[in-house]
Amino acid sequence: MEKISFILGSHNHLPPGIDDDEYERTYRKKLKPFISALYKFPRIQAALHYSGILLHWMERSHPEFFMLIEEMTSRKQVEMLGGGFYEPMMPLIPLADKLGQIELLTTYLRKQFGKRPQGCRLSALAWEQNLVAPLYNSGMLYTFLDEDQFLLAGLSGDSPCITEDQGKTIKIFPVVRSLNSLFAQKRAEAVLEDLILQKIAGKENVICVFPDVLFAGETESPDFTYQLFFEDLSRFESSINFTIPSKIYHNFKQPPKAYFPGSLSLDALSKGTPIPKYEPSRQFLTKYLEANCIYSKMLFTGLLTNQLKGDKSRKRTAREEIWKAQVYDVFCPSVSGGVYHHAVRKAAYRALLEAEKISRENENFTPSLLAFDFDMDGKEEFLFQEEYINCYIKHQGASVFELDYLPKTFNYLDTFTLSPDGSRRTAFYDVLAPKETSLETLLMDATVETDIHKAETGFLETHPDKHKFRFCGKENFEMQEVDKSHGRVAFHLSSNTELPFGGMEMEKTFQLKKDVLTVHYSLENRGPDVEFLFIPSIDISFSRDDAASLRIFKLNDEMKDPINSGEALFHVQGIKFQDIENEVVIVITIDTFFDAYITSVKTPCPLGSGDAADIAVMYQSTNIAPIKPISLETGKRFEIEFKLRMYH
Repeated sequence: MEKISFILGSHNHLPPGIDDDEYERTYRKKLKPFISALYKFPRIQAALHYSGILLHWMERSHPEFFMLIEEMTSRKQVEMLGGGFYEPMMPLIPLADKLGQIELLTTYLRKQFGKRPQGCRLSALAWEQNLVAPLYNSGMLYTFLDEDQFLLAGLSGDSPCITEDQGKTIKIFPVVRSLNSLFAQKRAEAVLEDLILQKIAGKENVICVFPDVLFAGETESPDFTYQLFFEDLSRFESSINFTIPSKIYHNFKQPPKAYFPGSLSLDALSKGTPIPKYEPSRQFLTKYLEANCIYSKMLFTGLLTNQLKGDKSRKRTAREEIWKAQVYDVFCPSVSGGVYHHAVRKAAYRALLEAEKISRENENFTPSLLAFDFDMDGKEEFLFQEEYINCYIKHQGASVFELDYLPKTFNYLDTFTLSPDGSRRTAFYDVLAPKETSLETLLMDATVETDIHKAETGFLETHPDKHKFRFCGKENFEMQEVDKSHGRVAFHLSSNTELPFGGMEMEKTFQLKKDVLTVHYSLENRGPDVEFLFIPSIDISFSRDDAASLRIFKLNDEMKDPINSGEALFHVQGIKFQDIENEVVIVITIDTFFDAYITSVKTPCPLGSGDAADIAVMYQSTNIAPIKPISLETGKRFEIEFKLRMYH
C-alpha cells in the first residue's frame, strides 16, 4: 500500500472592525500554539494561510511569530499560501480587484518570507468557474475546494484534479471537511487510524485538511492540545506522508479534469443553524439586503474611483480602501459574526467612504442629486451628494437607506434586521397605526430575541396585525418631482382601499442643503373620516448604545440628564443624539409637538463555528418612533415637517 499523502493546512483570518483584544485572543489560543508545536516536529510539513489583514497585525504586534515562520519556510517545513490580501469574496469583486488583491498578498509574502506563493486558498472556498483565469494570470498554480464540490463534479474527494476556463488551467485540491469535524471530536491518533483503514491499497490518496478546532479532552491549555495533536501525527510517519501542496502539484500522476458548480462553502456556524453547507455566493445578496447594500456601495465607489484621471497614486490609494470593504465577512455569516456583526459592516463602510473622499480630493465638488439604479433592483434610487452628507432614497417606502457623514466616514444607516420578509430598517419608514395602539405594542422593537432561528420581534418586523396597521414603508411610492437645481425630490403614495387606512394619500418631499435634511409630509384623506397614529419611524445606527458612546437629550426640556433607550418621551419638539465616539451631533426636530419612543434594536449574532459557536446579542441601531395622533375628515389634509441636522 502506498503512503497516504496528507496535506495539513492552517487557515486563520479576522476581518477589519474586530477589536485588538480579539486578535490577541486568536493569537494566544490558535496561532502561537499551532506554530510553536509544529516547530518541534520538523518532519511534519504544513501549508499556512493567513489573511493579509491578520499578517499585518502580527507583524506589528508579534514579530517573533514571523521569525518562526521564516525559519520553517527556509527549512521547507511550511509553505505559505496566497490569496486576496483582505480575504475578499472573490466571485463578487471586479476582475481588476481580484488581480490587485492577490498581487498585494503575493508581494507581501515574498518580502516577508523570501518566496512567492505558488498556490492560494480562496475565502470560504467560494468558487465560480471564471476564477480560473485570474488565478492563473496571478501566478497561482493551485487552490482548494471542499470535497463535496468534487462529488458534485463526479469525482471522489481524495485526489486533486485539473480545471479549466478560457484555455487557462489550475489544479484543485479537495479539502476533506468531514475530517475537520472528526479532529474536533476525538484524538488525532484515532482519526488517522480510521483513515488508514478506509483508504484503498494501490490508490494514490491525497488528503487535505484545514482543522479549525482540535479535540482538547479535559485540558484547557491550547499549548498542550496542539502538542498532543502533533505527537499523534508523528506516530504515523511510516504510513502517512505529511507533505505540502507544491510537491503534490509537481509529482502527481495524471490528475483528472473537472468543472465545478459555483458555490460558497459554509461550515456549521452554530448549533442547528438552518443554513445549507453550500450556497451560491451571490445568493447572500438576496438573503441579506445589508450585504447587497455594501456590494452596491462597493461597485458605485469603484465607478467614482475609476473617474480619477492623471493621479495614479491617489487612484491606487482609493482602490486599496475599496479592497478593505471586499472582505467576505460582510457578505455572509462567518465565525467572526460576518454580516451579522455591527463593527465588521461599519469597517467596510468606513473604507468605502474613505475611497469616496479620496475621489473627491483636489476636485471642485458640486452638490448633486443623481437618479441611479444603485442597488441593481431595476428601479432608480435617488442619491443626494453634498459636501459632508450623502443621503440615498429608494422608491419602496420613499425612505432613506443610506446616510453618510463624510467628515467621519460613517454611515448612520448601516442597520441590520432578520426580518422574515427581507425588508431593511431605514429612516422615515412610515406606519399608520390604530389610535388605540398600546405602548407595549409600540415598544416591541425593544425585545431581544436570542434564538438565531428567529428574527427579533417588533412591529416593523413581524406586523402584529396586518389587518390593522398600514406599513407604508413596504409600499412603492411614485416619483412625483425631481428638482436637481434645488436638490429636491418628491414622492406620492396613492390610496389603496384594500389596506387599513387605505383612504389616505401621502406626498413626501426630501431636500438636502449642506448639513440639513428636510422631509415634508402631506397626508390627505380620500376616504371616510379617520383617526390614526402617524409613526414615521427613523433608525440611526451608532457605533454603540452604551452611555460612554451615545447620549440622547430632549431639546425642549430643561433637564440636562440624558434619557435612556426604551424610554417614552411626551410633548417634545426635538431630540438630540450625541455620538461621543465620532464626535458628531444629530438633531431631529419637527414643526409641531409629538411623543416618541426610543429603543435599541439588537439581534442575535453567531460567533464561532460548530459546537464551539456562541450566540451574542448585538446592538444594530437605535430606533426613534415619533408618534403623532391625527384626525382627518374626508378631503382634509395634514402637513408635518422634519429636519435632521448633522454636525461635528
